[in-house]
Amino acid sequence: MNARTQATRQRKALEGLRILEMGQLLAGPFASVLLAWFGADVIKIEPPGVGDPLRTWRALHKGTALWWYILGRNKKCITVNLRVPKGQAIARRLVEKVDVVLENFKPGTMEKWNLGYEDLKRINPRIIMARVSGWGQTGPYSPKPGFASVAEGVGGLRYVTGYPDRPPARPNLSLGDSLAGLHAALGILMAVYHRDVAGTGCGQVIDVAIYEAVFNMMEGIVPEYDKCGIIREREGTRLSGIVPTGTYSCKDGKFIIIGGNSDSIFKRLMHAMHRPEMAADPRFEHNNDRVEHEQEIEQAIIAWTRQQSFEEALRVLEEARVPAGPIYSVADMLQDPHFQERGLFEEVTLEDGSTVKLPTFAPKLCATPGGTEWIGPALGAHNQEILGGLLGFSQQELDELAAAGVI
Repeated sequence: MNARTQATRQRKALEGLRILEMGQLLAGPFASVLLAWFGADVIKIEPPGVGDPLRTWRALHKGTALWWYILGRNKKCITVNLRVPKGQAIARRLVEKVDVVLENFKPGTMEKWNLGYEDLKRINPRIIMARVSGWGQTGPYSPKPGFASVAEGVGGLRYVTGYPDRPPARPNLSLGDSLAGLHAALGILMAVYHRDVAGTGCGQVIDVAIYEAVFNMMEGIVPEYDKCGIIREREGTRLSGIVPTGTYSCKDGKFIIIGGNSDSIFKRLMHAMHRPEMAADPRFEHNNDRVEHEQEIEQAIIAWTRQQSFEEALRVLEEARVPAGPIYSVADMLQDPHFQERGLFEEVTLEDGSTVKLPTFAPKLCATPGGTEWIGPALGAHNQEILGGLLGFSQQELDELAAAGVI
């Protein structure tokens, strides 16, 4: 199942960093798979029998979610029932062996299991604990269930997404979870640097709230409201305060994205549209000027794109060095030569011998690139290696734990 042979394997950036992942669904697992892609040794704990629900979400291949092959790759998956004392005891033994514990349970759950930060620090004083939740570990909302869909609303993303005459929309993705996962991965690396590179030897807690990860993306909305009373609203395909940038319909029914918002690019755009008088008009000289006359500029662009096919419009704009492009579906991505040249896909072999394309992860490191060592494994695939090898359980002990439903 390895995507790369040992002969061609390069050292990865995070080799030697060991992470214990507890939790399920998306935010925590997304953080850890990014780190595993770049070489971290991730041990993932799942409940016996059912595992992470992501194993069976969305499109399945012979009972396993294709998504799982992405989010479980390079992880060593073990089964431990954290709800029972013997399972908690196994987790505590693992804490002795790892650098980081990553969890995304409801706040208070780990403490209920005697696996909170203070408990873990007594076992391993250097431990770093990354905690991902909907609302954070503190505050009046912290006990609430915290799904990304709600966090995207409270964090501000949904309010500005969609058209002004329609209800707020959502992207057809679990964006809040992925953003929280990115923040967790970044927090882990900062904490590791503080402990190991700065030489403090001190672990710490990383508290990631999904709604705050979304809130981090909200640009200048706070000072704009505080000083000017401006509430950014939904703009459909446009972007508040930046003109022109948007999505426009062509005569063949296709859409083209045009970004002409810098002063020099705006002039090139107007010349490409055979509107030299607009390029020279002092009313449109700078962005703030153009914002005041947005409708006039938008109508000119709409009139022009409606007279062009998508290919004609794209050719003209690219020749004029105006940023422009299509809106891609996944089918378009798979056919695009730039995606191919940049290595955004890899083909891996599944257990039944068939192959499937998976996306690779950014960013690209020239000296220590990431990569797939194995795809998302079967439930409990690494029980023997981790529980028997790393922790030293005998086969008889493992059999007894399995019979008791602990693993």
